[in-house]
Amino acid sequence: MIPVILSGGSGSRLWPLSRKQYPKQFLALTGEDTLFQQTIKRLTFAGMQAPVLVCNKEHRFIVQEQLAAQQLASQALLLEPFGRNTAPAVAIAAMKLLAEGRDELLLVLPADHVLENQRAFQQALALAAKAAEKGEMVLFGIPASRPETGYGYIKSVADAGLPEGVIRVQRFVEKPDEARAREFVASGDYYWNSGMFLFRASRYLEELKKHDADIYDTCLLALERSQHEGDVVSIDAATFECCPDNSIDYTVMEKTARACVVPLDAGWNDVGSWSSIWDVHAKDEHGNVTKGDVLVHDSHNCLVHGNGKLVSVIGLEDIVVVETKDAMMIAHRDRVQDVKKVVNQLDAQGRSETQNHCEVYRPWGSYDSVDMGGRFQVKHITVKPGAQLSLQMHHHRAEHWIVVSGTAQVTCGEKTFLLTENQSTYIPIASLHRLANPGKIPLEIIEVQSGSYLGEDDIERFEDVYGRSNVTPLSVVAR
Repeated sequence: MIPVILSGGSGSRLWPLSRKQYPKQFLALTGEDTLFQQTIKRLTFAGMQAPVLVCNKEHRFIVQEQLAAQQLASQALLLEPFGRNTAPAVAIAAMKLLAEGRDELLLVLPADHVLENQRAFQQALALAAKAAEKGEMVLFGIPASRPETGYGYIKSVADAGLPEGVIRVQRFVEKPDEARAREFVASGDYYWNSGMFLFRASRYLEELKKHDADIYDTCLLALERSQHEGDVVSIDAATFECCPDNSIDYTVMEKTARACVVPLDAGWNDVGSWSSIWDVHAKDEHGNVTKGDVLVHDSHNCLVHGNGKLVSVIGLEDIVVVETKDAMMIAHRDRVQDVKKVVNQLDAQGRSETQNHCEVYRPWGSYDSVDMGGRFQVKHITVKPGAQLSLQMHHHRAEHWIVVSGTAQVTCGEKTFLLTENQSTYIPIASLHRLANPGKIPLEIIEVQSGSYLGEDDIERFEDVYGRSNVTPLSVVAR
């Protein structure tokens, strides 16, 4: 059995903590490990191979860093240039395996869910495997325990042709209103759609080709045109852009006659909203969940998430407060689904707060925006040991670098030199330059930028060890 872990998505309902460039699956929301790391650790048992990972190309180095931090392994990393939903993502993973002569069972699951009962999860997998071995398309259904309006539902019906404990899918139901959701729960015939599946690779592709040949053909061509670098596959953007944007549910599971459900009662939570975060955490005697520097007085059933500043809450009930360096979100717990609407409004305004945190992660380390004005910006930059930034140039800004700790190797023009703690240097506008950390501890510097334009797109790269795009040949500088 091979897990295919889908690590896309922006987790917009968990804004402002989740951002497009650092979404919820890479955050430690329910423990010391991130949701992504928890998902992989959950799958390290006998009979389960190392996973195939599918993620956005912008998240490649986050994925690789989080794997390395926990000494976790993967057998392939498929990089999507942009999201096209779950049906194409799984299609390319299945096609890659079949091209290698492999046709195992594929366990498809998101990277951002919580499962509390590992034993129940493995028992459900064993039952699902019996059905999948017979050509069934298995979906894991969560027993609907309350009238939840944020989930899709599956109506089930008994089928004597299936293994005991496996149920036939009768129909799928989109997110219902509360009245219908109550009817579904009362009937006992409905399950929440977990977004987790088990089927053989060839069976999935057979059904996909039958029900949506456009996705099948486009994915096959995109894989053929993709770049392969070891176990990393960069999916061809020009071809993938033509692929329809559809889910496994809509494309295959709602149309096949072989869809079935295996009940999964394992403490599942999709951690899809701030109310879900409140659900999965331990609460104080007043039902409050707090994290960070938080003071709660005469308040009940609140979630208060601080991220640096002191946050005080007085006389509130059923309220969510989330504070970050550059944004604060306050909502009633019954209205947290609407956070996505706020994110859409911010996107329409071109606001950066939905894209990145003040601290932005790069393959070489990170930078944190400390202050900004009309013609200046101050950043705290951290470079990992042995790492280096690209050899680059800015056309509209100069930079001043001050070493706080560690050793910096600086290239500026034709000079390369070392700086240590409390030393500084100046990088003029249009100077070819590079920052590297030759030491064994993190390098920390304060960078002061000044100029007429300070955007991150004012960068021209000439050498980059991380394979990022827009690299200009050095011969252009010589001319």
